Amino acid sequence: MDRERLHALLTRFERGEISQDDVLEELAKLPFRQLQDARVDTHRALRNGQPEVVLGQGKTPEQIVRIVRALREAGGNVLVTRVEAEQAERVRGELPELAHHPEAGALVLRQGSAVLRGRGTILVASAGTADSRVAEEAALTADLFGNKVERLYDVGVAGLHRLLASLDALRAANVVIAIAGMEGALPSVIGGLIDRPVVAVPTSVGYGASFEGIAALLGMLNSCASNVTVVNIDNGFGAAYVASLVNR
Repeated sequence: MDRERLHALLTRFERGEISQDDVLEELAKLPFRQLQDARVDTHRALRNGQPEVVLGQGKTPEQIVRIVRALREAGGNVLVTRVEAEQAERVRGELPELAHHPEAGALVLRQGSAVLRGRGTILVASAGTADSRVAEEAALTADLFGNKVERLYDVGVAGLHRLLASLDALRAANVVIAIAGMEGALPSVIGGLIDRPVVAVPTSVGYGASFEGIAALLGMLNSCASNVTVVNIDNGFGAAYVASLVNR
């Protein structure tokens, strides 16, 4: 349930198209749906502007199916993140209408046409090809949340000319999501080139001393570019969520 759907429900009631009991039944479902092993938050879009998103990691395919069905009934788009190939295959066996995006590790159900809500473009920039899964999670999420999204991949600081060749695209974006592993330098470089907010995402890509993304995380947190803020390691979804709010 989001504001548009609630407004439509009340409009139908005003017109006499549905009864008071029908309205009360719909409103009774707003706070959450109690399932066997989950309480699905169907009220979140009204509170936060975006519906609940399902984290696939750690869930069985059966649990994902139950949760997605509840969200599907509530209306709106459904996003399941951190889904492995075997999970996706088994879930789609029950819910074939879900689209699998293996490059992002996600399942998506689109109900209705996309509504563009962002004021400008969200640019997703990644340092290396190894960061692509996190970058695609961010790009897919930002797109699903109603933003115009552009991608700029494999522009890490080891070859700075690759980034500078796309300086116009960086400056034209309203928000930049900068994704990097190793030492995590990319967000600082981008932050020093543009006057827009940069949401930095450290990834777990790197050799031993990268400590599975901790080195990149600390580097980004200590950025000397004042327009850089940081989300958790490999959290492309979280970066896209924040960028979507900024872009409104």
